[in-house]
Amino acid sequence: MPTSGPITKQGSIKRQGSAKRRKSSLGGSQQQTPKEVPWDLFDRLLIPLISCHAVAIILSTILNVLRISQVSTFALFIWFALSTTGAVMFYHLLKVSASGKGVLVTGCESPLVWHLARHLDEMGFTVFAGFTHLADSEEAAILKEECSGRMKVLQLDVTSETQMLEASLHISENLPDGARGLWAVIHCAAWVALGEFEWIPFNVLRKAIDINLLGTARLTQIMLPLVRRANGRLVFLSSALARIPSPVRGIQSATQAGIEGLAICLREELRPRGVDVSVVAAGEYVTGTSWLNDKLLMEQASQMWARLSDEQRKVYGKEYFENAIRSLEKYTKVTADFTPAIRSLVDATIRTFPLPRYTPVTRAEKIQTLIAQHLPKSVYDTIYRK
Repeated sequence: MPTSGPITKQGSIKRQGSAKRRKSSLGGSQQQTPKEVPWDLFDRLLIPLISCHAVAIILSTILNVLRISQVSTFALFIWFALSTTGAVMFYHLLKVSASGKGVLVTGCESPLVWHLARHLDEMGFTVFAGFTHLADSEEAAILKEECSGRMKVLQLDVTSETQMLEASLHISENLPDGARGLWAVIHCAAWVALGEFEWIPFNVLRKAIDINLLGTARLTQIMLPLVRRANGRLVFLSSALARIPSPVRGIQSATQAGIEGLAICLREELRPRGVDVSVVAAGEYVTGTSWLNDKLLMEQASQMWARLSDEQRKVYGKEYFENAIRSLEKYTKVTADFTPAIRSLVDATIRTFPLPRYTPVTRAEKIQTLIAQHLPKSVYDTIYRK
C-alpha cells in the first residue's frame, strides 16, 4: 500500500480525464438499459399493498360472518389496491420548486457526483459544489465554464474543520434571494480503502473513517442550522455494502453502515423540525466508471504486501493474498450506468415526500441484500460464499 493511500474512487478521475467527461452527460455516453419499474416506486408500494391484502381478508371475513355481504377478498383487495396505488402515485409525484433553493453537494471529484451537481444546476437549483482539491481541479473549471451562474464551486475537504466552517459562511452569504436557508446537503464525499482488515495500515484506516464517517457527521452539524431554517433535507450517499458482507472491503462496509445508522437517528431527531433525511444506498458501481485500473491495482497490492510483517506473510501466504486482491479485478473491466443512482439522489432532493431509503441497485444486488437481511446466515453463505 503506497503512502499516498489505498485505491480510491477519486483516484480514477484524473485517469479518465476531463475530455471524457465532456462527452458523457446524463444519458450521453452511458449505456441505457431497458426501462424497468424503479425500486424506489416498488418500495413505496410494497407495504401499502400488503396492508391492502390484510385489510381485505379481515373485512371480507367480518362481512361474510355477519351475513352483511358476500363480497370476496379478491374484489376488496383490488378496490383497495387501486385506491392506494393512486394515492401513493399522487404523493410520489409531488415535487418542490428548484427556483430559489440552494443545495450543497460534497465529493464532486467523483464522476457520479460531478454529473449530479450539473444536473441539479440544469434543474434550477443554486448548487454549491464541494471539491477536495479545488485549485487544480479541471472538473471544477468545467462546471464553472459550462453551467449557469448559479453554480458555485467550493474548496471543501470534509476532514478540515476550517474549510467546513468557511464553506458554511460562504453558503450563508450566497444563498438565492429570498431563501431562508439551505435546502439540502447531499453527502457524497468518500474514500475507499481496499484489502483485508489486517493488511490496511492504520493511517489509511483513519483516513477512511475520517472522510466517510466523521467528516460527514461534522459537516452535518455545521450545516444543520441552515438546513433547519429552510425546512430542508439531508441526503447521504451510501452503498449496498452497508448490509452485505464484503471481505476485502470491510472498512467501506463499516463506514457505510455507520452512515446509515446516523441517518436513522437523525431522521427521528429532525422530524419535529421539519427536516427530511434520506439514504441512497447505491450498488457496486456507484462511480459509474471503471474506477480501478488493473495495473494500478497490482502495483498497490505489491506495495501492500511489502508492508506486511514476516509473520503475516507466513500466515496468509502469497497465493491467498493475490487471490483476494484479484477478486477486485472485475471492477477494472466494467463501465456501469450510474443514472439510477443520480435519479435517486435527485428524487431525494426534489420530492415533497422523499423515501427514507433508496436502493438504486441491480436486481441481483437487491435480492442479495434481502437474503442477507432477512434469511438465516447459512442460506446466504450457501448461495454467495465462495
